[in-house]
Amino acid sequence: MATPARRTSKTKKRIRRGNKKLTAPSIHFDELTGEYTLSHHVSPSGIYKGKPVIQKNNENPA
Repeated sequence: MATPARRTSKTKKRIRRGNKKLTAPSIHFDELTGEYTLSHHVSPSGIYKGKPVIQKNNENPA
């Protein structure tokens, strides 16, 4: 089993572990639909770049 020759200092250890963090998703408010959307994704109402992409079915499948 590999054993370190020297003990890792607190500073080196904290610098290495300091890069492990979560990033907030890039969310923007779409004024056309009035809802928040992830960048480069279709909005929940089915609009992308101001154009309807997905049409929702109003039919009941049952």
